[in-house]
Amino acid sequence: MTDLEAVRTAPGTVASRRAWLGLAVLVLPVLLVSMDISVLFLALPTLTVDLAPSADQQLWILDIYGFLIAGLLITMGNLGDRIGRRNILLAGATVFGIASVIAAFAPSAGVLIAARALMGIGGATLLPSSLALISSLFSDARERAAAIGVWTAFFAGGSAVGPIIGGVLLHQFWWGSVFLINIPVLLILLAFGPFVLPEHRAGVLGPLDLPSAILSIGGILPMVYGIKHAATEGIDAQATVIALIGAVILAVFVRRQRQLDEPLLDLRLFGRAQFSVAIGSSLAGMMSLAGMSYLTSIYLQSVTGREPLAAALLGIPMAAAVFVCSMSGARVGHRLGARTTFVFALLASAVGNLMLLGVGVQSGLWWYLTGSTVAGIGYGLAFTLVSDVAVSSVPPARAGSAVGISETSFELGNALGLALLGSLAALIFRSGGDYAATLGETVQRANGNAALLESARASFVSGMHIAVAVGATVLMAMALIARFASPAKR
Repeated sequence: MTDLEAVRTAPGTVASRRAWLGLAVLVLPVLLVSMDISVLFLALPTLTVDLAPSADQQLWILDIYGFLIAGLLITMGNLGDRIGRRNILLAGATVFGIASVIAAFAPSAGVLIAARALMGIGGATLLPSSLALISSLFSDARERAAAIGVWTAFFAGGSAVGPIIGGVLLHQFWWGSVFLINIPVLLILLAFGPFVLPEHRAGVLGPLDLPSAILSIGGILPMVYGIKHAATEGIDAQATVIALIGAVILAVFVRRQRQLDEPLLDLRLFGRAQFSVAIGSSLAGMMSLAGMSYLTSIYLQSVTGREPLAAALLGIPMAAAVFVCSMSGARVGHRLGARTTFVFALLASAVGNLMLLGVGVQSGLWWYLTGSTVAGIGYGLAFTLVSDVAVSSVPPARAGSAVGISETSFELGNALGLALLGSLAALIFRSGGDYAATLGETVQRANGNAALLESARASFVSGMHIAVAVGATVLMAMALIARFASPAKR
């Protein structure tokens, strides 16, 4: 009898206990992967003093991790379907742990970039395999919905608590400590994973199509790089050319998928209205969330003058709202229907973004706290339902592939939010006067010029208002699509 059969045939209480213990092990790597996206935000200044990275190296230290996760999710999800999801999960955890140690003691910026790249490769195996394994642990739809809610809560919570944990560690230790906290968590996963997690592989699937895998990575990486380059440096020839190259490669990739009997990306999934609505909701939701989080972080530090840790602490209400609502999002979807839940969640997120229009240069902190919390309710419900739809809409043999698609949409939405909404806010800011490229640089160069500082801060707030209003408009448009494109049945 296989591990999976044992879970499903054992008496209810024993099976349930083992399944929930397995879930407890699965959420550990998810927390780490999401946390490591943001944990370096506060560590970068002290890291820069020790390693003296160039401006380009600083960007690569921050971005190479997310680039490789985005580029490899679909491939790793499919690979897990074929070689075993538990196998690839444990292998990825080992790679992630080794890379974390190298990063913690990196003697140079180049070594740190390489270690972060290796962490990205490991992280890309952890996300789709951990979520896909939930379908193996929980055969009951209601229990699976609750488990996916827990998974999403830890995934969303990790990126929110990353800066807070980083700030606490940096008060006591050196910058490498933000990587070493991964080790004890991964050791728990490696010790208990083989005993509490069922193995699952799809024996009916053929070997992984390597040309498709190469085209997938070769298309997504330039697209994400071009978008993020546009967000940090503005839309220029380099960003445009690189993004176009990625788009052409992705077009070739899509054409190849239509011709294969066992494609890496099953385009037939998008023929299911609910799956397409879920992917669109994750793109719209992450786009608005990334833009809002990025701009309000600058607002709290450069406009209100708060320290990074104090700014991060003000994000706790939204993080708590996302965490709590993620726990119940899939269950709400099963009770009210996916269509109603998606519409409500997207509209709540839009309302929360629009409430940020009450934020001003000298006042409006309560508008930020209330608006971000309301938006967090919507994001928590929507993101959990996206994960539930991704797992539930395909046969168990293709769960890893479907999860890879949904997680890639989250990464692309994040990149689009930073690039499009961040660039829009920057454009409005710079059009308000003779300022430096960013508000932070303008504040540094102002030399106490109170009139210039007040004008620059007001201009940034105007840009932030327009950007979050555009994000809210995208959310409302997606809510309309969800209302009329999704099936009405529960």
